[in-house]
Amino acid sequence: MITQLPPPPTKRWLVKPVPDSVADRSAIESLTASLGVSPFLAGLLVQRGITTFDEARLFFRPEFTHLHDPFAMRDMDRAVARLKEALQRPQPEKILIYGDYDVDGTTSVALVYSFLSRYHDQLDFYIPDRYKEGYGISKQGIEWAAENGFTLIIALDCGIKSVDRVAEAKALGVDFIICDHHRPGDELPDAAAVLDPKRSDCQYPYKELSGCGVGFKLLQAFCLDQGIDLDTLYPSLDLVAVSIASDIVPLTGENRVMAYYGLKQINSQPRTGLKALIKVAGFRNALDLTNLVFGLGPRINAAGRIKHAKAAVQLLLAESDDEADDFAFAINKHNSDRRVFDSTMTEQALSMIRQDETLLRAKSTVLFDAGWHKGVIGIVASRCIEHFHRPTIILTQSNDKVAGSARSVPGFDVYEAIEECADLLEQFGGHTFAAGMTLPVDNVDAFRKKFETVVSQRIREEHLTPLIDIDLPLDFSEITDKLYRIVKQMGPFGPHNMQPVFVTEDVYLVTEPTIMKEKHLKIQVQQERTGHQFTAIGFGMAHYAQLLQSRKPFSICYQVDQNTFNGTVSLQLMLKDIKCD
Repeated sequence: MITQLPPPPTKRWLVKPVPDSVADRSAIESLTASLGVSPFLAGLLVQRGITTFDEARLFFRPEFTHLHDPFAMRDMDRAVARLKEALQRPQPEKILIYGDYDVDGTTSVALVYSFLSRYHDQLDFYIPDRYKEGYGISKQGIEWAAENGFTLIIALDCGIKSVDRVAEAKALGVDFIICDHHRPGDELPDAAAVLDPKRSDCQYPYKELSGCGVGFKLLQAFCLDQGIDLDTLYPSLDLVAVSIASDIVPLTGENRVMAYYGLKQINSQPRTGLKALIKVAGFRNALDLTNLVFGLGPRINAAGRIKHAKAAVQLLLAESDDEADDFAFAINKHNSDRRVFDSTMTEQALSMIRQDETLLRAKSTVLFDAGWHKGVIGIVASRCIEHFHRPTIILTQSNDKVAGSARSVPGFDVYEAIEECADLLEQFGGHTFAAGMTLPVDNVDAFRKKFETVVSQRIREEHLTPLIDIDLPLDFSEITDKLYRIVKQMGPFGPHNMQPVFVTEDVYLVTEPTIMKEKHLKIQVQQERTGHQFTAIGFGMAHYAQLLQSRKPFSICYQVDQNTFNGTVSLQLMLKDIKCD
């Protein structure tokens, strides 16, 4: 099984520069006095670009007023005008809310459908079948809309590259409002409105919204235009927070504001469907974004991976506890099935690499098996990167084509590498670190070779070694309840605002290491210079136990966490890595 595989590759530690310029020292002194924090914590803020009291206030206390004017987004005026036209005609139009089958897509559909249904009753939603229709706007979806009298489709988390499909829809009398956040192609679809902050001609000040975030901006603009109190919209940020967490977009700017308030909504008054999902996931304490990424997101995704993502939307729209519980139970079962597929396929993929000298020496991984489950190939790509740290694409057969899912490593743009291989593909799309594609079966070998060539030419050696970004060196004497409380308030954490990682050198074991569940490490460590002790936990780090038997001092990098056991609350260190001299 996977738990018996060799340890992951050695990691590279990169300690960020300690703020030490004249301006940095002045800012640290000012923040120490104005915030009443230690110089160490003030230095941590300065390192993140927070140098004044006002900047710190905005960082620690996000406000709705920090959200940008939605009409700053290109085509927003056209989108709102087309939406109003559909709602206000003497014979109101039928509107179809269309979204992708992943978390971002299903939360987007639930968000827009649930809000617009308060003002319009000629509304339905559509999620394409992952296996029969594939990603994006499908021919089947357009035909279904036209046959059922829909004249406007609001496409969420997809559509930016669906030039042909939108043209086909227009010929059938169906308009599109596209709300997407993926990179556009050379040509934009001929839609009533195309909302995408990544458009080259869009001056919107924040470019990193999730698909659900773009949908939220459309609703925000609609509310402003119609004089609807925005307080009726803000509770919907619970769904936006789930999308932000699951789609791994930067936790900066608007995303941070929306995630902050979305989490508050989830932890105070979650919608019925999320409440049921939290229950089946077994969460009892307040949730953070990590819980959404690893607890709620995979369960929502599992609906479309194993069965049909429509169930995920039905869960998120559920109004009664009984209905929500039924959907949540079924989706949780799908997630358990997904884990079985995930585990089996990962073992097969890793074995394929280890048994092939060419694959072992390669700078990329491209694996194909016609029998692999399409719903989990992205997860398997991520698992492979944990053991072979390089851009990875997992391919499987889907009908008479090959479908693939790509994942990358920090610092390498996998989308651009795939774009170089476009002549071998039928379609592709995605982000810097994740992408999907479809290609003919006969092109698999040629694609594998060309992708390897492109990656080999572009990737740098440091990209092939897992990197741990470390914020600052930290003495154990500085680790206090106050430090933990303030660091926690720096959340929500995610890309570009990661939870701080610290390094402490010259620590040693106080007692023998404990191995938990055959793969996790628990140690009691003491810093030689200060004499302070802490319990440290390293998930998946049991392989270090033997190295620590030498009793020599070693270095650790870690995050500071809180542990509650038998009613006793204490600080503990969550290990990221260990280095023995």
